[in-house]
Amino acid sequence: MTKEALCTMARDAMENAYVPYSGFRVGAALLCADGAVYTGCNIENASFTPTVCAERTAVFKAVSEGRRDFSAIAVASGKDGGEAASFPPCGVCRQVLAEFCSPEMPVYVLRGSGEIGEYTLQDLLPFAFTPKFMK
Repeated sequence: MTKEALCTMARDAMENAYVPYSGFRVGAALLCADGAVYTGCNIENASFTPTVCAERTAVFKAVSEGRRDFSAIAVASGKDGGEAASFPPCGVCRQVLAEFCSPEMPVYVLRGSGEIGEYTLQDLLPFAFTPKFMK
């Protein structure tokens, strides 16, 4: 799958976001090694703490269905359905990704201009606390 196609899926996932408080929609598309894709959106809550990000929604959906081998993730975001903003995953999402993904995994961030920023997970979280530290 191309990074453009994965970013389109992330942008489409934004439509399902539940964001009555911030109006800031985020969608994510997580590519499994076998080509399956799990999408997620952010889901807000009136008490804010239970709010969950799009990236974690996608990861948790995939893991809950037995997936553990991921190849890439794309993230798209925007305020009130407007032009996409360029925000990489938050720190909590980076840590969740580090639990299941290789440091070299590509993280695509869709920009408002239509460009795609490309990072590795290690670029975004260079000193990740990973399962290897638990041994």
